[in-house]
Amino acid sequence: MSVLPLVFTSGWASGINAYAVVLLLGIFGRTGLTDEVPASLQRTDVLIVAAVLFLCEAVADKIPYVDSLWDTVHTVIRPVSGAVVGALLAGQSGSLSDIAAGAVGGTTALASHFVKAGTRMAINTSPEPFSNVAMSTAEDLGVGGIVTFAMFNPEAAAIICAVLLIIGLALLIYLWARIRRFLRRRAQRREEKRLASEVARVAR
Repeated sequence: MSVLPLVFTSGWASGINAYAVVLLLGIFGRTGLTDEVPASLQRTDVLIVAAVLFLCEAVADKIPYVDSLWDTVHTVIRPVSGAVVGALLAGQSGSLSDIAAGAVGGTTALASHFVKAGTRMAINTSPEPFSNVAMSTAEDLGVGGIVTFAMFNPEAAAIICAVLLIIGLALLIYLWARIRRFLRRRAQRREEKRLASEVARVAR
Protein backbone atom coordinates (compact mmCIF):
# COMPACT_ATOMS: atom_id res chain seq x y z
CA MET A 1 0.00 0.00 0.00
CA SER A 2 3.06 2.29 -0.08
CA VAL A 3 1.91 4.09 -3.24
CA LEU A 4 -1.50 5.02 -1.80
CA PRO A 5 -0.39 8.36 -0.27
CA LEU A 6 1.11 9.43 -3.61
CA VAL A 7 -2.06 8.35 -5.44
CA PHE A 8 -4.21 10.37 -3.03
CA THR A 9 -1.97 13.41 -3.32
CA SER A 10 -1.83 13.28 -7.11
CA GLY A 11 -5.62 12.90 -7.17
CA TRP A 12 -6.13 15.97 -5.01
CA ALA A 13 -3.70 17.97 -7.14
CA SER A 14 -5.28 16.72 -10.41
CA GLY A 15 -8.62 18.12 -9.30
CA ILE A 16 -7.01 21.56 -9.23
CA ASN A 17 -4.57 21.39 -12.14
CA ALA A 18 -4.28 18.02 -13.86
CA TYR A 19 -1.80 19.23 -16.46
CA ALA A 20 0.62 20.46 -13.82
CA VAL A 21 0.51 17.06 -12.11
CA VAL A 22 1.30 15.16 -15.31
CA LEU A 23 4.05 17.62 -16.20
CA LEU A 24 5.69 17.55 -12.78
CA LEU A 25 5.54 13.77 -12.39
CA GLY A 26 6.96 13.33 -15.89
CA ILE A 27 9.82 15.72 -15.19
CA PHE A 28 10.60 14.06 -11.84
CA GLY A 29 10.68 10.68 -13.57
CA ARG A 30 12.85 11.87 -16.45
CA THR A 31 15.37 13.50 -14.11
CA GLY A 32 15.63 10.38 -11.96
CA LEU A 33 14.26 12.09 -8.86
CA THR A 34 11.92 9.14 -8.32
CA ASP A 35 11.37 5.69 -9.75
CA GLU A 36 7.65 5.73 -8.86
CA VAL A 37 6.68 7.47 -12.12
CA PRO A 38 5.80 5.15 -15.03
CA ALA A 39 7.57 5.57 -18.36
CA SER A 40 4.32 6.56 -20.09
CA LEU A 41 4.25 9.82 -18.14
CA GLN A 42 7.89 10.53 -18.98
CA ARG A 43 7.46 10.47 -22.75
CA THR A 44 8.52 13.63 -24.57
CA ASP A 45 5.20 14.02 -26.40
CA VAL A 46 3.25 13.69 -23.14
CA LEU A 47 5.44 16.33 -21.47
CA ILE A 48 5.06 18.75 -24.40
CA VAL A 49 1.27 18.40 -24.50
CA ALA A 50 1.04 18.75 -20.71
CA ALA A 51 3.23 21.87 -20.79
CA VAL A 52 1.15 23.53 -23.53
CA LEU A 53 -2.14 22.74 -21.79
CA PHE A 54 -0.69 23.91 -18.47
CA LEU A 55 0.16 27.29 -20.03
CA CYS A 56 -3.37 27.52 -21.48
CA GLU A 57 -4.85 26.81 -18.05
CA ALA A 58 -2.49 29.29 -16.40
CA VAL A 59 -4.00 32.04 -18.58
CA ALA A 60 -7.66 30.95 -18.64
CA ASP A 61 -7.67 30.32 -14.90
CA LYS A 62 -6.93 33.96 -14.11
CA ILE A 63 -9.74 35.56 -16.13
CA PRO A 64 -13.08 36.08 -14.35
CA TYR A 65 -15.92 33.88 -15.70
CA VAL A 66 -13.53 32.31 -18.21
CA ASP A 67 -12.10 30.36 -15.27
CA SER A 68 -15.55 28.99 -14.39
CA LEU A 69 -16.15 28.03 -18.01
CA TRP A 70 -12.78 26.27 -18.03
CA ASP A 71 -13.72 24.46 -14.81
CA THR A 72 -17.00 23.30 -16.35
CA VAL A 73 -15.18 21.80 -19.32
CA HIS A 74 -12.75 20.05 -16.96
CA THR A 75 -15.41 18.48 -14.72
CA VAL A 76 -14.74 15.20 -16.54
CA ILE A 77 -11.11 15.74 -17.55
CA ARG A 78 -9.68 16.29 -14.06
CA PRO A 79 -11.26 13.23 -12.36
CA VAL A 80 -10.34 11.03 -15.33
CA SER A 81 -6.78 12.35 -15.22
CA GLY A 82 -6.60 11.69 -11.48
CA ALA A 83 -7.86 8.14 -12.00
CA VAL A 84 -5.44 7.42 -14.86
CA VAL A 85 -2.42 8.83 -13.01
CA GLY A 86 -3.39 6.87 -9.91
CA ALA A 87 -3.72 3.62 -11.88
CA LEU A 88 -0.39 4.22 -13.63
CA LEU A 89 1.38 4.88 -10.33
CA ALA A 90 -0.11 1.71 -8.85
CA GLY A 91 0.89 -0.30 -11.89
CA GLN A 92 4.43 1.00 -11.61
CA SER A 93 4.84 0.06 -7.95
CA GLY A 94 2.70 -3.07 -7.88
CA SER A 95 1.72 -2.33 -4.27
CA LEU A 96 -1.92 -1.47 -4.98
CA SER A 97 -4.40 -2.70 -7.58
CA ASP A 98 -4.91 -0.45 -10.59
CA ILE A 99 -8.68 -0.38 -10.07
CA ALA A 100 -8.41 0.66 -6.43
CA ALA A 101 -5.81 3.32 -7.22
CA GLY A 102 -7.91 4.66 -10.09
CA ALA A 103 -10.94 4.89 -7.80
CA VAL A 104 -8.99 6.74 -5.11
CA GLY A 105 -7.33 9.12 -7.57
CA GLY A 106 -10.51 9.83 -9.52
CA THR A 107 -12.73 10.34 -6.47
CA THR A 108 -10.22 12.62 -4.77
CA ALA A 109 -9.75 14.62 -7.98
CA LEU A 110 -13.52 15.03 -8.37
CA ALA A 111 -13.87 16.28 -4.80
CA SER A 112 -11.04 18.80 -5.08
CA HIS A 113 -12.33 19.89 -8.50
CA PHE A 114 -15.74 20.73 -7.00
CA VAL A 115 -14.00 22.71 -4.26
CA LYS A 116 -12.00 24.66 -6.82
CA ALA A 117 -14.94 25.27 -9.17
CA GLY A 118 -17.26 26.29 -6.35
CA THR A 119 -14.72 28.64 -4.83
CA ARG A 120 -14.19 30.30 -8.22
CA MET A 121 -17.93 30.81 -8.63
CA ALA A 122 -18.00 32.56 -5.26
CA ILE A 123 -15.00 34.71 -6.18
CA ASN A 124 -16.63 35.68 -9.48
CA THR A 125 -19.44 37.41 -7.61
CA SER A 126 -16.84 40.11 -6.99
CA PRO A 127 -16.29 42.43 -9.98
CA GLU A 128 -12.54 42.90 -9.57
CA PRO A 129 -10.13 40.46 -11.30
CA PHE A 130 -7.31 40.55 -8.74
CA SER A 131 -8.81 37.84 -6.51
CA ASN A 132 -8.94 35.48 -9.50
CA VAL A 133 -5.26 36.08 -10.28
CA ALA A 134 -4.27 35.65 -6.63
CA MET A 135 -6.30 32.44 -6.21
CA SER A 136 -5.04 30.94 -9.48
CA THR A 137 -1.42 31.71 -8.59
CA ALA A 138 -1.87 30.22 -5.12
CA GLU A 139 -3.40 27.07 -6.64
CA ASP A 140 -0.55 26.65 -9.14
CA LEU A 141 2.08 27.13 -6.44
CA GLY A 142 0.19 24.84 -4.08
CA VAL A 143 -0.03 22.04 -6.63
CA GLY A 144 3.64 22.39 -7.52
CA GLY A 145 4.67 22.47 -3.87
CA ILE A 146 2.56 19.53 -2.69
CA VAL A 147 3.49 17.26 -5.62
CA THR A 148 7.18 18.02 -5.08
CA PHE A 149 6.83 17.46 -1.34
CA ALA A 150 5.08 14.14 -2.02
CA MET A 151 8.16 12.88 -3.84
CA PHE A 152 10.09 12.98 -0.55
CA ASN A 153 7.33 12.70 2.09
CA PRO A 154 4.28 11.02 0.52
CA GLU A 155 2.52 10.26 3.82
CA ALA A 156 2.85 13.82 5.14
CA ALA A 157 1.76 15.24 1.77
CA ALA A 158 -1.33 13.02 1.79
CA ILE A 159 -2.26 14.23 5.28
CA ILE A 160 -1.89 17.86 4.18
CA CYS A 161 -4.09 17.20 1.12
CA ALA A 162 -6.74 15.50 3.27
CA VAL A 163 -6.84 18.49 5.63
CA LEU A 164 -7.02 20.95 2.72
CA LEU A 165 -9.82 18.91 1.13
CA ILE A 166 -11.88 18.92 4.33
CA ILE A 167 -11.34 22.66 4.79
CA GLY A 168 -12.24 23.25 1.15
CA LEU A 169 -15.49 21.30 1.41
CA ALA A 170 -16.42 23.19 4.57
CA LEU A 171 -15.64 26.49 2.83
CA LEU A 172 -17.76 25.41 -0.13
CA ILE A 173 -20.75 24.92 2.15
CA TYR A 174 -20.12 28.31 3.75
CA LEU A 175 -19.90 30.04 0.35
CA TRP A 176 -22.98 28.33 -1.09
CA ALA A 177 -25.05 31.55 -0.99
CA ARG A 178 -22.47 33.37 -3.14
CA ILE A 179 -22.25 30.41 -5.50
CA ARG A 180 -26.02 30.45 -6.03
CA ARG A 181 -25.79 34.19 -6.71
CA PHE A 182 -23.16 33.49 -9.38
CA LEU A 183 -25.33 30.81 -10.99
CA ARG A 184 -28.34 33.14 -11.04
CA ARG A 185 -26.27 35.91 -12.59
CA ARG A 186 -24.95 33.56 -15.26
CA ALA A 187 -28.46 32.33 -16.05
CA GLN A 188 -29.64 35.94 -16.28
CA ARG A 189 -26.85 36.77 -18.73
CA ARG A 190 -27.79 33.83 -20.89
CA GLU A 191 -31.42 34.97 -20.91
CA GLU A 192 -30.39 38.51 -21.82
CA LYS A 193 -28.27 37.22 -24.71
CA ARG A 194 -31.16 35.06 -25.90
CA LEU A 195 -33.59 38.00 -25.79
CA ALA A 196 -31.10 40.24 -27.59
CA SER A 197 -30.71 37.62 -30.27
CA GLU A 198 -34.48 37.35 -30.64
CA VAL A 199 -34.85 41.14 -30.93
CA ALA A 200 -32.12 41.29 -33.55
CA ARG A 201 -33.76 38.49 -35.52
CA VAL A 202 -37.15 40.19 -35.47
CA ALA A 203 -35.60 43.53 -36.44
CA ARG A 204 -34.08 41.94 -39.54
